[in-house]
Amino acid sequence: MGRGSSIGGIIVAVWLIIGVIAAGQRGYFNSDDANCAKAGTIVVTIIAGPLNYVGLNPKIKCELPQPSP
Repeated sequence: MGRGSSIGGIIVAVWLIIGVIAAGQRGYFNSDDANCAKAGTIVVTIIAGPLNYVGLNPKIKCELPQPSP
């Protein structure tokens, strides 16, 4: 049981590392534009992992309500 869970953990870690690399290659970490859409796109890109290299390009759109004047 311990061996299977450690292999699964390694697979998940490698998956996420590939996602971080994909987000970096797309320049998501270099932007000064910080908003919920940008953060969501980064998170989804990291979670998508290797799927980014087979054509998946996840984007998140969100709009926060503006305070009333």
